[in-house]
Amino acid sequence: MDKATARVSPRQLLALVRDVMAGAGTAQERLDQIVTVIARSIGSDVCSVYVRRAGDLLELFATEGLKKTAVHLTRLRVGEGLVGVIAARARPLKLSDAQHHPSFVFRPETGEEKFHSLMGVPILRGGRVLGVLVVQNRTLRRYVGEEIETMQTVAMVLAEMVAGGELIGGQELFPADGIAKAPLQIPAARFHAGMGMGVAVLNRPHAQISQLVAEDAEEEHSRVRSAVTEMHGVLDALLDDETLAGDDEHRGILESYRMISEDAGWLARIGEAIDSGLTAEAAVMKVQNDIRARFSRVSDRYLRERVHDMDDLADRLLKHLIGPSADSGADDGLPDDAIIFARNMGPAQLLEFDRTRLRAIVLEEGSPTAHAAIIARALDIPMVGQAKGVMGRVEEGDPVIVDADHGNVLLRPGENVTQSFLDSIDDRNRQKAQYAALRSLPAVTSDGTKISININAGLRIDMPQVEAAGADGVGLYRTEIPFMARSDFPDVASQEKLYLDVVRQAGEKPVVFRTVDIGGDKILPYWQESPSANPAMGWRAIRICLDHPAILRHQLRALIRSAKGCELRLMFPMIAEVAEFDASRRLLDMELERARKERRKLPSKVFVGAMLEVPSLVFQLPTLLKRLDFLSIGSNDLFQFLFASDRDDARLAERYDPLSPSTLSILRTIVSQCDAASVPVSLCGEMAGNPIDAMALVGLGLRSLSMNPSSVGPVKAMIRSLDLGPLRNYMKSLVQLPDHSVREKLREYARDHGVMI
Repeated sequence: MDKATARVSPRQLLALVRDVMAGAGTAQERLDQIVTVIARSIGSDVCSVYVRRAGDLLELFATEGLKKTAVHLTRLRVGEGLVGVIAARARPLKLSDAQHHPSFVFRPETGEEKFHSLMGVPILRGGRVLGVLVVQNRTLRRYVGEEIETMQTVAMVLAEMVAGGELIGGQELFPADGIAKAPLQIPAARFHAGMGMGVAVLNRPHAQISQLVAEDAEEEHSRVRSAVTEMHGVLDALLDDETLAGDDEHRGILESYRMISEDAGWLARIGEAIDSGLTAEAAVMKVQNDIRARFSRVSDRYLRERVHDMDDLADRLLKHLIGPSADSGADDGLPDDAIIFARNMGPAQLLEFDRTRLRAIVLEEGSPTAHAAIIARALDIPMVGQAKGVMGRVEEGDPVIVDADHGNVLLRPGENVTQSFLDSIDDRNRQKAQYAALRSLPAVTSDGTKISININAGLRIDMPQVEAAGADGVGLYRTEIPFMARSDFPDVASQEKLYLDVVRQAGEKPVVFRTVDIGGDKILPYWQESPSANPAMGWRAIRICLDHPAILRHQLRALIRSAKGCELRLMFPMIAEVAEFDASRRLLDMELERARKERRKLPSKVFVGAMLEVPSLVFQLPTLLKRLDFLSIGSNDLFQFLFASDRDDARLAERYDPLSPSTLSILRTIVSQCDAASVPVSLCGEMAGNPIDAMALVGLGLRSLSMNPSSVGPVKAMIRSLDLGPLRNYMKSLVQLPDHSVREKLREYARDHGVMI
């Protein structure tokens, strides 16, 4: 029989796999049967399963079509060969001519030289790659999206088998760090300042799914609808919590969080997974695994952080589907002095704890701009995160001290340490009062120069932080997140609704919208493009939008409609030459003309800018500045291009310093040319949020900075303690130095002149 005629529907394939998994025999015997079933069902000559083992090795565990003698013999490192690439990127791959792909590695013991096409998907569980599922064909077969979706669904079922520990020992499923005896002190990142002392309470929400394959799809859809309704009821109850009564900013966070839970794209993808044959619980887990894997590969830290909100919502929805369990999270049995330990946490989950008993929160992962951290700041609960391996080192009931001011977690401290900790509380309280007093004060230097302090945002849930942080507005609103979190391109109407809400929440304060920056490492689940070897410098941002102008035109149309009667500020990212800005501006003019012809109410004024991220644009600044209303320096990309230094390469993390004479020189050039042309210039990037870096930027002439909300207080304190005149003169001498970095010189200057850094 021809292979193509043997194919079955995705639901039938899942049923066949389920029957094999539930049958007799060892795990290896069942896996051998499964690859045979898959190969026959989807019309492939080969089906193979590679399992990830200790040391990041991918071992061939079962195959139909390759030589059986290669099983448990063939091994590839993560990143090696096509199988290794799939594991490293946690993304599917389909190739009609795999052997001519630059990453192809030939292993003669497998006998795969006669198979030309290849399709593979990662086996994911909890965001971690446990292996790779691959099919191959002799012909130059072009696999379609539906086949990839089917393979991903089957891979999710296989993930439960791999994670069950029957194929390999459970210890191999996790990274090696964090399993040794706990040290006294664990370093962490400060998410919300403060100190807490108490006993450890471990929060390990994990849904146990007993059934993956559904019998009745309509029943599963109904269960999801009921669970979503219940979840919304609980979130509404949290919104009525008297703790946040009168606190419009932080109520807004929860309101926006509830909006995320209603996201049509998220719920639609769950529905599609159910239609493929999964139960409601398995569908929620599959969609969340996909989101985790996709966002974890994004270099933009802000975007990676947003996955935590989706994690929390998925966990909450699973709890409503499965029912509460003893270890599912918060309960009323907290000790009076609880220190909560968790891998991660969402804002709603945090609010379920009895805050009168919480002394601090420790996260193994997380981020200071995650929304749980925002809520922690609203409730004044000390929080640290990125405490590597802490969940494997702490035990329930351990005495704990959390020094969030200095990013330390102390397990089982002695009496001397405890007493020293108590003595430090008074100092922290004095500093806390000092920052609180600055919130409503302007960022003005001691000699009277006003600096505009803005925040970076990317979701409606971020907007309350404008007021909460005491910022002047939003200097960078990233618009790409809704594109990444959906199962298809958001249409004009849905984008307009989003931007309208952002404008409404901003009130009288300005918001600068950056047009969509997708591509490269910002993967869209519904847009399959060839991966780039250097995604940061590849086909992304304005390059995609100019090649596919409908994407940008739809977004500009939505932005114009959302700003009716108001000022609209937008900027184009990744502009490398004036011609790209001109082409982008023409698309904007076309959409403005379209709105006029449709007799729509136009924005009262449109301010158009560009992001300076590509060094080539510096050499065209005089020409560019005649065409735009403002310029924004994207320091993260600009400096990695300037130094040819991948900012995600740990080997280069400390090699180059933004406070080097070369970076200060190029920034001074940009600022002086903008001043000469009377064009406002700002800087948005990690550099703006560090007080000592921000001091240097202000000394170079920048008068507008945009940063994460958590950085506003320290930067504002620095500015208000700064006498700008002497600093400006001092900066001129630093630019000419041959030093690797002038950071220490600036630090000494701050100490000598009483600048708060």
